[in-house]
Amino acid sequence: MTEQQLRTDLAAAYRLLDLNGWSDQVFTHISVRLPGDEPAFLINQYGLRPEEVSASNLVAIDVDGNKLEAGSPDVNPAGFTIHSAVHMNRHDAVCVMHTHTMAGMAVAALEEGLLPLNQTNMTFYNRLAYYDYEGVPLDLEVRARIVAALGDSKAMILRNHGLLTVGRSVAEAYFLMYYLNQACEIQLEAMKAGRPLIVPDHDACEYTARQLNNERYHLESVDLVWQAELRRLDRIDLSFRD
Repeated sequence: MTEQQLRTDLAAAYRLLDLNGWSDQVFTHISVRLPGDEPAFLINQYGLRPEEVSASNLVAIDVDGNKLEAGSPDVNPAGFTIHSAVHMNRHDAVCVMHTHTMAGMAVAALEEGLLPLNQTNMTFYNRLAYYDYEGVPLDLEVRARIVAALGDSKAMILRNHGLLTVGRSVAEAYFLMYYLNQACEIQLEAMKAGRPLIVPDHDACEYTARQLNNERYHLESVDLVWQAELRRLDRIDLSFRD
């Protein structure tokens, strides 16, 4: 993909974050790695709400914190720590998406984490990483521990914090975040009933996870959902493409 295509897709993800009710004022961040030999990425400028992000106002920055364009605005320092950590070490992670949704933060505070209560939840069965809370990630020393916790997973719960997904494209990271957040919502809704929860056995959960993570099915689903979401954005407001 060209840089312009990456910028457009990333801006679209920010707008979708807002439309889905995942916004946390100016403190939510998504990044996409730029083409090139040296790791660098695009991220939102600090202070913009997701609905204000467009392709042209994204900030290009390298993993040492150097802005690639003179006069670029600042980026969220905690966001820089998290995103640079992944982009430095996971070459398959073209896009990194981190959210503070209410459902994600609530499940992140549960000792048991995410339970396989529904087939949506089973997408992440034995495929979900956890990172223990250490405070606001401002110290660059935590980058190694974030990456170690993530391992080769595509989704992670940052305990007492929120959710993180990575993808080979913006579309894939968004797709995984959509369903990880939905899985958290399902669990919280089920828990509200105050009744015993039915957790299928390991074999059923693992079989379902393999079905939903089948490469061909997964990539087709990612593409169909992303194209539908782009059409939704185009109907509402084309300015993310500017």
